[in-house]
Amino acid sequence: MALGRTYSVALVGLNGYIVEVEADIGQTLPAFVILGLPDAALNEAKERIRSAAKNSGIPLSRRKITANLIPASLPKRGSGFDLAVTMAVLRAANDIQPTERTVFIAELGLDGRLRPVRGILPAVMAAVQAGYQDVVVAQANLAEASLVPGASVRGYRTLARLALDFGADPQELALDFEPEDEPGHGDAAPGAPAVPDMADVSGQGDARRALEVAAAGAHHLLLTGPPGAGKTMLAERLPGLLPDLADNEAMEVTAIHSLCGLPSSNAQLLRRPPFENPHHSATAAAIIGGGSGLPRPGAASRAHRGVLFLDEAPEYERRVLDALRQPLESGELVIHRSAGTAAYPARFQLVLAANPCPCGKASGKGLDCTCTPMMRRRYVARMSGPLLDRVDIQLQVERVSLADFGQGGKEEDTAAVAGRVRDARGRQAERLRPLGLETNSQVPGRILRGALRLPASATRILDHSLERGVLTARGYDRVLRLAWTLADLSHRDAPDTNDIGQALGLRQAASAAA
Repeated sequence: MALGRTYSVALVGLNGYIVEVEADIGQTLPAFVILGLPDAALNEAKERIRSAAKNSGIPLSRRKITANLIPASLPKRGSGFDLAVTMAVLRAANDIQPTERTVFIAELGLDGRLRPVRGILPAVMAAVQAGYQDVVVAQANLAEASLVPGASVRGYRTLARLALDFGADPQELALDFEPEDEPGHGDAAPGAPAVPDMADVSGQGDARRALEVAAAGAHHLLLTGPPGAGKTMLAERLPGLLPDLADNEAMEVTAIHSLCGLPSSNAQLLRRPPFENPHHSATAAAIIGGGSGLPRPGAASRAHRGVLFLDEAPEYERRVLDALRQPLESGELVIHRSAGTAAYPARFQLVLAANPCPCGKASGKGLDCTCTPMMRRRYVARMSGPLLDRVDIQLQVERVSLADFGQGGKEEDTAAVAGRVRDARGRQAERLRPLGLETNSQVPGRILRGALRLPASATRILDHSLERGVLTARGYDRVLRLAWTLADLSHRDAPDTNDIGQALGLRQAASAAA
């Protein structure tokens, strides 16, 4: 029986599943059939494979070829199965030796070269987790695939060279064809961008302090103020205050960027927290994820372990903003479509920036504002109460005064603030490690009122706010989380009354100003 078998990986979201590829050569008229729920790109592989094999010196059999991708019920999409199907067919024809448990992930060109594919990092991770350490990829994907611990990865430029290593007859192979080196999927990775410095921000002492607290505890942040007050400038400097990503965090972030085909994932792990700043005209699919077929990750998932900044937040569609409520609580996005369901991590810091009204002149005395009270209410109401209740810090940013501009060169730089943030993260990591948590923003209410319960004398002002309806139960917990972060920045073992008062002020500043 002429039967060949190889392995590849099918990605559903960031989860990968080993796919067994069987190839059978029958005795009937010439044909090429691919079974196992292939999409259009995989169905087109039949012609790519025939041309690639012929131009590599190992033409496929002229009899009927049937390729079956198991499990048959799992949708297969993309061109990454080209190489696995080709090797299975060559094995069925006895043109190569058995491939054992080697996983093949690459696209084929008509000339026989191996081309890179998206998502190579999560695919190799899935293969290793399933017990398949030997992986073959295109040469352009080799650096990225080699980032996975425990993987034995080989990269090839042409099908002929690969077939030679698996026992094909060297007399027939087109070994004289050597294509030039190609970059990984997408363009070459750009150089690391310059990190904006906190020293560029003039004045804004309260906003700078709020930004430091947000970075130290991974808290969400709302900045409300007139145009030109520096809201965008402050938000862009938040990623520079965050610590480098740990190994497991860097692997998660790099896997998402690899799946999206972003050039930053081509050769090394991403160690700096990402920063996503989508335009306010972006759709729900662009920010949350989606698209036709199996859903793709959006800006919220690309911002995983980093910052998602929504400038002019009330200009976004309300349903887009409300769709962020789930990941703000769970740190994960589960997207359902008719073709399947995909889950993507989305544990980001949300930063919202908004004007006080449509014209932006309602701050202070608001004498120049031309908006009616109804216009203001409608504008602010675009950010729903349930969304804002999940934002820990809500700050009113005032205009910069002339005196602030005279402080040029005297403002604290990013390095100094990032050092304090690093120390605070270290303190909370040590405290929360036995609880399986990383930052104060992740601490659930049962722990805040249990293992980390504060004395009644410290929480009296908070209890009073809850009793009067100023705070919700969720808001109560979020103020406590802020208080713990303020204590960490002050090198105290637990928050005191002053910390809780400051935390309550940080949460209510914007609403009080409004």
